[in-house]
Amino acid sequence: MRNSRDAFHIAVPARDLDAAALFYNKMLGCPVARRYADRVTFDFFGDQLVCHYSPDDPVVESPTLYPRHFGVTFREREDFDALLRLVNLRKVPVFQEVRSRFGGTAEEHSTVVLVDPTGNLLEFKHYTDPRMMY
Repeated sequence: MRNSRDAFHIAVPARDLDAAALFYNKMLGCPVARRYADRVTFDFFGDQLVCHYSPDDPVVESPTLYPRHFGVTFREREDFDALLRLVNLRKVPVFQEVRSRFGGTAEEHSTVVLVDPTGNLLEFKHYTDPRMMY
């Protein structure tokens, strides 16, 4: 089974690889692992994110969070707060401002949703009760 040395892998479309590299590397601080003419691979908070060049991918005029998004659920609140500071400092495009959901329940969590240059939505969150991460 998976352990901490393994990396989850996700691939998403990118209409412009330079814009994707700027967003993920320069704005979010994700190191570039590899870059080719048709894709760029990042260390996305310890997992592998591949942005595949997809210039003909349809533009979603009004994206919605469900059913398609990805991101990170932080175990520590400090890590979530550090991301929020980075987002504010670097003026990362925000799709949905930080908010709290399910207040007063075991599922209570803080969430913020970002949008990359292709329109992929990224949700970052932190649960008050770490047992609710999964």
